[in-house]
Order: sequence, then C-alpha cells, then structure tokens
Amino acid sequence: MPGPDDKRRLKLDLTIAGLLFAAGVVVSVMSLAQIRAESRLELAQGTPPLQGTPSNDQDKMPAESKPGGDRPTTPAPEPARPDPQTQGAATRPALPQAPAEKIAPPIEKK
Repeated sequence: MPGPDDKRRLKLDLTIAGLLFAAGVVVSVMSLAQIRAESRLELAQGTPPLQGTPSNDQDKMPAESKPGGDRPTTPAPEPARPDPQTQGAATRPALPQAPAEKIAPPIEKK
C-alpha cells in the first residue's frame, strides 16, 4: 500500500512535470510569435524591374538591301592563335605520375 509519503512525492513530481511542460509551451509560443513577426518585416524581394531607355533608332528605317551589292570592306576575323607559353601546356599531364607503389601491374588478357 502506498503511504502518505509516496502520494506527496507523486504530487510533487506531477507538479514539477506540469510546470516544465507549461514553460516549454510558453517558450514555443513566444518563438513562433517572434518568427512570424520577423517574417512580416523581411519580405523577400528580388531586384527591381529594369527600366529600359527608349531608343532613338525607332524612327530610322533599316538599310535597303540590294542584290549584288558591295560586300563589307572590313577584313574577316582571324582564328585565335594560342600563346607560345600555352602551346606546351596541352602536352604536359595535369597531374604528376603516381608513385610506383600505387601503380598496379597490367591486367593479363585471358
């Protein structure tokens, strides 16, 4: 049979548990309220829309195309030529060769 001391201890334990539970609920509600208040203040907004400047070329007509007309006089662009320093870079391996103990023997064909 439980004695009066056991009942008193159970009542104290339940009171402490209830207070801890209530404190946890209060902290959770306060945290959620703070998060909600901060999210209202900080709106996610991207960059403002770009304002284009009106072009003055709208009233101009494009050049008239003529069959058999003159070709442009500017020379055609030449292909890119790499620098002499980078010429040898393509032949060199990117990494040094592995040490001998890390290289496996060749696989024998069956």
